[in-house]
Amino acid sequence: MRVRGHRQAGVQEADLDLQDEFPHVGSESGGTHPAILPSAGAEARRTLTSVTPEPSTRTAAPAGYAERLRAPWWMWPTALGVGGLLAAEIWMGYDGLRAWVPFAILLPISLLGPWWLGRIRVAVTAGELQVDDARLPIGVIAEVVALDADGKREVLGVGAHPLAFVIQRPWIGGAVQVVLDDPADPTPFWVISTRHPVELATALVTAKRAAASS
Repeated sequence: MRVRGHRQAGVQEADLDLQDEFPHVGSESGGTHPAILPSAGAEARRTLTSVTPEPSTRTAAPAGYAERLRAPWWMWPTALGVGGLLAAEIWMGYDGLRAWVPFAILLPISLLGPWWLGRIRVAVTAGELQVDDARLPIGVIAEVVALDADGKREVLGVGAHPLAFVIQRPWIGGAVQVVLDDPADPTPFWVISTRHPVELATALVTAKRAAASS
């Protein structure tokens, strides 16, 4: 599937030298970093304006990344306020059990929503990408693209692939698109929300290189 015009976050990671493994990756002098693996058919991908460079190293660091997609802080008081309003509607000034039972039940229940929405954990190990209880072997990854908010909207827009695996949180702007090369799996790619798309993309590429060299 060709993804047109979405933004791609660049990374600087000196001496990683992934061009031997991925011949289609452009040189750093051309503005494309090895952590982003553009496909040959991609067109007009723009980079983010602010990127934190990675330290130069001759030996690739062990892959490792972990992030929990927690709900934003404002969701907690909002949920608590909604629970309080519902409890007050049930109370309606009555005495006895009706004066406190609705609050004792609905207020804790209202906090389950933000907790449940923020339960997803994203992690990269030496052998796989973990997203909640889903597992993706590093060896089937063909391409990694770090997306900003505009890029994520385009990838998940009208032309989105119906078989794509998506973990999307609307309060998180960035995402990473992981294109698969697995004939046994009809899923074309994963799109995972992340607050740190560049770091996650870098961790995936480092893990893929480490797996290929082992």
